Amino acid sequence: MAPTGWSGRNVVFCPAMIVLGIESSCDDTAAALVRDGCRVLSSVVASQGEIHHRFGGVVPELASRRHLEAIVPVVQESLTQAGLDLSDVEGLAVTRGPGLVGSLLIGFSFAKAVAYTLRVPWVGVNHLEAHIHALFLEERPPQFPFVALIASGGHTGLYHVGSYMSMELLGQTRDDAAGEAFDKVAKMLSLGYPGGGVIDRLARRGDPEQIRFPRPYIDKLNFDFSFSGIKTAVGRYIAQHREGDRMRLEDVAAGFQEAVVDVLVYKLLRAAGEKNCRRVALAGGVAANSRLRERVQQAAAEAGCEAHVTSLRWCGDNAAMVAAAGYHLLASGQRGGSEDDVFSRSR
Repeated sequence: MAPTGWSGRNVVFCPAMIVLGIESSCDDTAAALVRDGCRVLSSVVASQGEIHHRFGGVVPELASRRHLEAIVPVVQESLTQAGLDLSDVEGLAVTRGPGLVGSLLIGFSFAKAVAYTLRVPWVGVNHLEAHIHALFLEERPPQFPFVALIASGGHTGLYHVGSYMSMELLGQTRDDAAGEAFDKVAKMLSLGYPGGGVIDRLARRGDPEQIRFPRPYIDKLNFDFSFSGIKTAVGRYIAQHREGDRMRLEDVAAGFQEAVVDVLVYKLLRAAGEKNCRRVALAGGVAANSRLRERVQQAAAEAGCEAHVTSLRWCGDNAAMVAAAGYHLLASGQRGGSEDDVFSRSR
């Protein structure tokens, strides 16, 4: 295990601390205990997939109610797995945003109350930056600096990461995120929710060259993303070819997936080149996509870059990444206040 605060070429020593992380930004209730920002003692996630499946997407009110029911059992289970009591917790970290306000408030209010009761410091964490910190839970974390692509159901963004505390946003989605496009296309194809995994599996049996959907680069000179157009293109193709069994779902899935992956990989490597950075990283829920993982590693190797791809365990929303991010915020002296509140959008 790397020493506390290990950043590759530089070592920064921070105080030892066990942090309880809490995540409730969307439809997963999660809690984790992490020591010193890198050693995961426990990680528990209660998914609501079955609840929202029949609606074809997350229903915010239902998500909030389920968080309220699950938060205490999930935290208790994380303590049990770690063999610890609440009295062993030395700091709390909780997702502050972006996300669904109702869902965020459950975890945020709970964390505030627990921190107040235990008389330990707490801090709110940016959900997107937490996904980057998931990379530091790996046995071989990236050295600084590196360019990270965060692709998930609600967000797609590129960051230049200079340190645990320095993350420059280079570009982000202007409309639909990559994961959102996967879910919506899956719904068009009557594949159910969530759509990322089922499209990934279906695409493996299809030909990505059979149907060539447009690549939504917007502008190849900047790092913003837009996936609403390709969603529309897929919808039109389905409407034109559904009758008469002239459409193979496998080829539609493969063609759509390849178009999205082309854009993500191109902008990640271009950002690395502009920043003169020889390391790239991939994180977030969409990082679980097998084709995207394969293409990032292939393109990085061809460009002479080192690729770091989050292990499947840490791709989705989890509280270990929140605790890891919170550790560095707490170690730097940041503290949450009684007037702090959640936020729904990136800022």
